[in-house]
Amino acid sequence: MPSPSKQFDAIGAPWQIDTAEPLGSVVETAIAQRIELFDRTYSRFRDDSLVRAIARTPGTYTFPADAPPLFELYRRLYDATAGAMSPLVGRALEELGYDRTYSLQPATTRTRVPEWHEAISWNGSALTTFTPAVLDVGAAGKGYLVDLVGGVLAEHGVTTSTVDASGDILHRGAGDLRVALEHPLDSSKAIGVVTVSNEAICASAPNRRAWAGLHHILDARTGQPTDRIIATWAIAPTALEADGLATALFFADPAELEAEFDFQWVRMHSTGRVEHSAHLPGEVFL
Repeated sequence: MPSPSKQFDAIGAPWQIDTAEPLGSVVETAIAQRIELFDRTYSRFRDDSLVRAIARTPGTYTFPADAPPLFELYRRLYDATAGAMSPLVGRALEELGYDRTYSLQPATTRTRVPEWHEAISWNGSALTTFTPAVLDVGAAGKGYLVDLVGGVLAEHGVTTSTVDASGDILHRGAGDLRVALEHPLDSSKAIGVVTVSNEAICASAPNRRAWAGLHHILDARTGQPTDRIIATWAIAPTALEADGLATALFFADPAELEAEFDFQWVRMHSTGRVEHSAHLPGEVFL
């Protein structure tokens, strides 16, 4: 397994990249530039981002070449969850207090999250908005950025690596990676262990961003945080898919998602019950 580590903070989270050999300055610069481009496009926390421009003025906006897989996955998961998982929850998150200043102060009034067809149209390269829309791609975006960073490593000849963005993990190359599934109510414990090889595993849990009895995983149909599931894990060929599916598991029947996607999964209910896919590459202790 890789041993040298590169640690840094990006898009509000700690990252670690493990490789067989230390990363040189050229590769590190390329990674930083790739992250900056992604953040400048998709962040709703910075005034100079494309997403903030979209929030101010309806119109048609051309996105970078990396956008199609992200929007296409969102559309598939929007349909698979009957509209519960949507990139249009940004304004609802802001009104709950998860805003650009991290005020964590819920507003007294709430705006209904619009349905996809009411607010946006994606044509494969450009997004048209019919009303000022606050996009939030956090339910799959961090995983996708992990993939993009993995792509930078591959472009520079790094064939074996592990990119870990605080629970969104991409493993590439030879060997296996064992990953503990952190208990959402006690970070000192694990509810299981899985093995991934040349694939991604992503986790999602409300406890990572919680305040005043609220959290960041919203059901777009209600505009409110979900409460039935308290942790999910998804293993898929890419971190984009794994991250998006980990969020979708809060809303959809896993069997319905399995009919549309090739992945393995674990999820924990608020009652403490744990369920997992039939061919999980590991074990669950609970």
